[in-house]
Amino acid sequence: MQHIIPDPAAGVLPCPSGLLSPMNIIINLNKPTDMSSQQAVTKVKRLLRAKKAGHTGTLDPLATGVLLVCLEEATKVSRFLLEMDKQYLVRAKLGERTDTFDACGVVTQRSEITGVTEAGLKEVVGSFRGEIEQVPPMYSAIKVGGRPLYSLARKGIEIERASRKVLIKELSLTGIDLPYIDLRVSCSKGTYIRTLCDDIGSRLGTGAHLVSLERERIGPFDVWDSVTLEELGGRDLAPDGRTVYSIDAALSGLDEVILDERSVAKLQNGVRIEADMMTAIPEDRPLKLKGPDGKLFAIGRVHAGVICIDRNLKL
Repeated sequence: MQHIIPDPAAGVLPCPSGLLSPMNIIINLNKPTDMSSQQAVTKVKRLLRAKKAGHTGTLDPLATGVLLVCLEEATKVSRFLLEMDKQYLVRAKLGERTDTFDACGVVTQRSEITGVTEAGLKEVVGSFRGEIEQVPPMYSAIKVGGRPLYSLARKGIEIERASRKVLIKELSLTGIDLPYIDLRVSCSKGTYIRTLCDDIGSRLGTGAHLVSLERERIGPFDVWDSVTLEELGGRDLAPDGRTVYSIDAALSGLDEVILDERSVAKLQNGVRIEADMMTAIPEDRPLKLKGPDGKLFAIGRVHAGVICIDRNLKL
């Protein structure tokens, strides 16, 4: 939704947005397996000789698929892309539980799976749809007392972790080839697919662990439009709205406000401006702030009836 706050002295409406700097971009990268998310980001950074790079949500080394890599000024908006739902293709192995809940770990339990039936699988898998409680795995980057849990797990230390609510929007059993099962999962941010596999195994009474994982989608960013590291070096990096995105295009789900030059100057100098003409926008929701030329200059929000800037962008 677009909201325009015009300059009363002006008699024309703002122009459409122009192109942004080609390196202030978000790349839809298809992360390879056996590589951490940070390693993938570092490779992109070196390949494109960027000064700053980051990503919008970790994929385990085992996993492949969509990893959004932000370059230069785009690193400032990564947190606004974190809220989007994710979709995964999952393969789990029944009959074995591991300490990491995936194939990278040590098997801690083995069980017979002779009693597993298709009907039983469908019933158990279906019971995880909707809002559920998940306990984060010990092998995770969640910090307790300033230390990531995995650093404790590697020392054989296990501590109590508070459960968290996550939303499993869609969960379907797409294949059965025992001891393997295939799943498609659409879920909210913060969902641990490794934990989901482990929980399914526990409810079946067989144990289970994650064998392979592909992130098919983050919000509108689809793996079919992604680029590999090998392909990235030889392609045009101009934003195309499929593989390479401008900051503006990547944040297409946000409302935007077009401001006159005086309002832009005030905001950029730390002066908040009244938002009485924007009653349709809920407070504290991220907004794209644009100048009269339609160019994005900041991410902001409405708070207590005024517009304020969260992140200034040097585009």
